[in-house]
Amino acid sequence: MVDNERELGEQPIEQIMQELGLENNDLVVASTEQLTHKMVMKARKGRFLTMNVRLKVLHALCKASGNNEYRLEDLFNYR
Repeated sequence: MVDNERELGEQPIEQIMQELGLENNDLVVASTEQLTHKMVMKARKGRFLTMNVRLKVLHALCKASGNNEYRLEDLFNYR
C-alpha cells in the first residue's frame, strides 16, 4: 500500500468518542492489551490499522464506555 492509500479519512470512532466524551487516554487506560495513544490517534484519524489493533481499540472502547454492543463495523468503515 502506498502511504496515501493508508489514509482513509476520519472514521466513525471519532464521532462515537466525541459523543461519549472520551479522550484517547480513556481508551489507553481502559485497555488491557497494550493499546497506545498513537494507535488510538491513528484509529480516529483514519490511518489503516491491522485487524489486531482494530480489535484492541474495539475492546478498549467497549470497556471505557461500558457498552459491549459496539462492533468493528461501527468503528471503522474500511476492511
